This record gives sequence, C-alpha cells and structure tokens, in this order.
Amino acid sequence: MGENKNQVIQADEKQPPYFIERDFSALFSSFLPSSKHRKLCIVTDSNVGPLYLGEVRKLAQENFAFCTDFSFEAGEENKNTATVERLYEHLIHCGFDRKDLLLALGGGVVGDLTGFVAATYLRGIGFIQVPTTLLAQVDSSIGGKTGVDFLQYKNMVGAFHMPLFTYVNLSTLKTLPKREFFSGMAEVIKHGLIKDKAYLSFLSDLSNQQNIKQISDMDLQVLEELVKASYEIKNGVVERDPKEQGERALLNFGHTIGHAIEKLSGFALAHGECVALGMVAASYLSKELGNLSQEQFLEIERLIQAYHLPTKLVKRENHKSFADEFANEIFEATKKDKKMDSGKIRYVLLKQPGEAYVSMLEDDMQLLGAIRYLL
Repeated sequence: MGENKNQVIQADEKQPPYFIERDFSALFSSFLPSSKHRKLCIVTDSNVGPLYLGEVRKLAQENFAFCTDFSFEAGEENKNTATVERLYEHLIHCGFDRKDLLLALGGGVVGDLTGFVAATYLRGIGFIQVPTTLLAQVDSSIGGKTGVDFLQYKNMVGAFHMPLFTYVNLSTLKTLPKREFFSGMAEVIKHGLIKDKAYLSFLSDLSNQQNIKQISDMDLQVLEELVKASYEIKNGVVERDPKEQGERALLNFGHTIGHAIEKLSGFALAHGECVALGMVAASYLSKELGNLSQEQFLEIERLIQAYHLPTKLVKRENHKSFADEFANEIFEATKKDKKMDSGKIRYVLLKQPGEAYVSMLEDDMQLLGAIRYLL
C-alpha cells in the first residue's frame, strides 16, 4: 500500500471500513462529514493516554461540537463492570445522547470496553475503533465483538456491536513495548494456522528468516502487509459468520486453554502469550489425533518461539505432583469457558497447517495430555 494516504479496505454493507495509515491526520476530516453537531468521548487508558490523547483530542475539537475524554487504569483487571459504570456516569454527566459517539483509543482492553458501553448506553450509540496495539489492530478491533470480564471470567458479559469504522495508525506500534508487540503476533500466527498456509509461510520464512527479522524490527512496510492480510482473513470469516454460529468459532484456536491460563495467572501473562500456549496445546492434540506429523508440530513450536512467545508454562515449583495439580486446575477452568455447548467444550484443532476445524472432545484424558505437555 506504500505511502499513499487514506488507504482503506472497502467493506460491504455488513462490515465497516478499515483504514490503514501512518499518522492520525485523516482520522476525522474525511470520514465524518456531519460530526460538527455531535459530541465525542475519547476513551483511553493510563498507558496510551499520555502518548496520543492530546493529538487525537486536538483533532476531535476541530471536528466535533464538544469533546471530552475518559481514562482508566491500564490492565485487563480493569476491564470490568465497575469501569463501565464510571463511563456511563461520565456520559450522562456530559449529556450524551444517541447521536453522539465514543472513540476507543488503545489496545484490546480499551476497544472491548468502549464497544460494550457503546452497545448498551441508551440501547446503542456509534463508536470508532482506533487500535494502538498489534493485537487490537489484527484481531480484537475486527468483527464487532465487545465485552468485559466478570469475576475474572474473560469477556463473560458482552454484545455484538460494529464500529462505524476502524482507523489503524501503524506508527503507534513503534511505542509498544516489545513484549506487547510479540503478544499481538500470537493472533497473527493464529490466522495463518487456521486459514492460510501461504500467510503462514510468509510469517515463518524459515529459509533465511528475513521476514521474521523485518517484522520483529517493526518495519512499517512489512507490518502494513501483515496487518492487511490478517484483517482480510478475520474479516472474511466474520462476513460469512457474523454471530459465531459456525466458521467464526475457528478464530478461537488456542483460546480455550489460553483463557484458562490467563485467568489462573491472574492476568500476569499477556493475552497473546496465553494464546500461544493454547495454540501449542491444540497443535499437540492435533498431532496426537493423527492430523499433524511430528515435524509439522515442531515447526509450529519453532514459529511461535521465533516471535519470542512461550511454548511451555514454567512455574516455580517444578516437580511432577505440582504439574499434575496445575494441569487439573487448567482443565477445570476450561469447563467454565463461555464457548461450552451442552456441557462439552468446542475445541478448535488443525487438520493441517492452514486448515482448522471444530471438535467436541469426548475424552478428557486427551485434553489433559495436551495441557500436561505445556508443563
């Protein structure tokens, strides 16, 4: 896509536009011609606000009748109903009505929470996604899923609510801590594993690792290609299955065990790190079922490791009885996953790299074996 401005992946009537840029300059001017009579609330967190709130607020003040902002302490532990209540109160105090808008400026936590408030405030108002992390740009900002955590159960309360549009400023990735950037790579790898073998080859590039180096060094030209490809994979799935009645469930590859680990770690591990562990477990189970060869499984592990993501869950206590006990805790946590169906877990597995399917596992020992492999 190069350096041209206002690059947009055109959407049909079901999916909103998705803009890929390298600054914020065109955020409002071209896309909201009637915004002069609206109010806007920019929602952000304590990490992103100091970096970008001032710039985005200045642009908003030039384009909206009234602009306010709401910031909360960064972290998954604050993506909860208490923060939602405080944002409701702020909007009521500022007199927001159904014609006014929210803008989510931040990563997946900010986007999920803002979208949920937009879906439920006055039975639904418009919002804009401005994702500033790789994970949000390639995953959580796409598809209209919104939600907050409840009693440490991830995204247990939520709604489907599409943004008016999504605006990606690739330059925001330059201020991401490396750990957060690589966390986002877990969702990128997932897209290749479930849907696109060619994309997987682009990411692995095992012959000379040039792509791995350019991606890891945050080369914006390569990242633009990466973000666009991931968007097209996920958006294609969402268009075909907007409410997760079938194919969209494939996007949960690595998430069932990943969410369980995330919860049991008290969110000490990044979301992408937990998804990476979940993908290893799912790939191991796919191998044990005869779908993947040993070499294919090891290639998946090496790809995950190449982007500095974990393939083993390390705990201080390193003896067999502890491993068995913790494996059982993870297994029991998966049973509380919101993706249960008639008491059984819908588990996403691989037929081969680049092709996934949903399985209702009958044998608990198979799943426990995959979890134990992580330990």
